[in-house]
Amino acid sequence: MRVILGPMEGVLDHLMREMLTDINDYDLCVTEFIRITDRLLPNSVFYRLCPELHNGGKTTAGTPVRVQLLGQEPQWMAENAHRAIKLGSAGIDINFGCPAKSVNKSRGGAVLLKEPESIYQIVKAVRGAVHPTKPITAKVRLGWDDPNHCFEIADAVAQAGADEIVIHARTKVDGYKADAIKWDYIRQTKEKITIPIIANGEVWNYQNGQACLQATNTDSLMVCRGALNLPNLCNVVKRNEDHMTWSEVLELLLRYSQFEIKGDKGLYYPNRVKQWFAYLRHQYPEAKALFADIRSLNKAAPIISILQQAHHNLAA
Repeated sequence: MRVILGPMEGVLDHLMREMLTDINDYDLCVTEFIRITDRLLPNSVFYRLCPELHNGGKTTAGTPVRVQLLGQEPQWMAENAHRAIKLGSAGIDINFGCPAKSVNKSRGGAVLLKEPESIYQIVKAVRGAVHPTKPITAKVRLGWDDPNHCFEIADAVAQAGADEIVIHARTKVDGYKADAIKWDYIRQTKEKITIPIIANGEVWNYQNGQACLQATNTDSLMVCRGALNLPNLCNVVKRNEDHMTWSEVLELLLRYSQFEIKGDKGLYYPNRVKQWFAYLRHQYPEAKALFADIRSLNKAAPIISILQQAHHNLAA
């Protein structure tokens, strides 16, 4: 089976990809989306969101990284896809699933689930602009508000020439409600299209992963939020490894803190580490207690000091 580390805007950045691929056997990573409007973006934008392009499109651990694009104009999506591939991206992923209102208002992301013909035209244009050996994938939801629309959406992606499709098994209206997950629709879709499907949604542990694979009849999973709740989720899902201990998670947090952080990056460190804690506390009770100690801090140094003290106390 394959496990892919999916994108999360503002959370799963290149630093997180670097760490998580170092401790997990991920088969692929997908970047946060690059917003495409009506122009060809400069190289610097691609390098900023995907610095792995400087390393042959791979993390230091050797995991391929695929640039994700989000937009509504086939021509500009195609031109920017061509550029991303030229810079070294391991294929192109197209975002048709983002539920953010700000994105949807400008005809990007999940709002295009209402327009299968637009999805077809975008994927077809990107496929035509990229060498046939470079994979094109699309990430979708089951529909805007009706999961039965997933069949037409998936067919549009497949007919346009995509190599694979990632299906998040909820509609846009479902948001991220756990009880709204509809894995069975992925299985039904798989019976109707010929390209492989990657299943996404509500995989938090080994049991969830096995249940999803069985319910969807797929052999590939994409994990996003779960990878932040449980940092070694990929290996847990693949091989039923033990969950990381809280001590090991603290070591990982300290490693994250030791990344070279300069300029603007130093400013966003406190927010990023607190975002991570917001996920970790669902898996680790200790994270919930420690989060209370750092949540009001907005400088890196005192946060790191608290993490170091917590790690020291465990080791003592």
